[in-house]
Amino acid sequence: MSRFHYFSVLAWLAAALLVLGGTSAVPAALPAIDPVAITGPEAWFRQVKPSCNSLEVELALRAFPPPESVDGTGYAAACLALAGRIDDARARIIAVEAADRWKAAGIVFDIGHPIADAGDDRSAGPIMGLVTEFWPNHYMALYHAGMANYAIGQPGLARTQLREFLELYQQKDGWRTNALEILERLER
Repeated sequence: MSRFHYFSVLAWLAAALLVLGGTSAVPAALPAIDPVAITGPEAWFRQVKPSCNSLEVELALRAFPPPESVDGTGYAAACLALAGRIDDARARIIAVEAADRWKAAGIVFDIGHPIADAGDDRSAGPIMGLVTEFWPNHYMALYHAGMANYAIGQPGLARTQLREFLELYQQKDGWRTNALEILERLER
């Protein structure tokens, strides 16, 4: 048996064991999390965050469910959003009582904002768009969503979001200058 074939068989057997084992089987790739040591939603997120990627997020959230609270839901939604699972993140936020959805969305913003501030509006754009669904007057989420939509060629949405940002944000600084510059380009 070739070395490649041997490892292929081993990988197939490992996958079969995971499927047959049900939800209690946790692959070794997930971080070692001590559920007893977790004292709150933020601590839960810190431990699960390394698995907030497209490959591991579903297993991680199933194996280590978030605390049952608005904050726990917000951090779970943030984890899903980081993994690019915006629809699943939205579903988590919708599960919260309507009056508290903006709070969960605020946590998602707090997690995604450093990505946008580092200059990656394209990656953070869908996260910021999600935030504005539940917190429509969040000026920084509007700014980053507008910049992302401009970058990906969605001029109508970019125009709307940047105009809303400018109505809410009156400081004369780089954020405002950038928004005005992009709106000027969009008007040409």
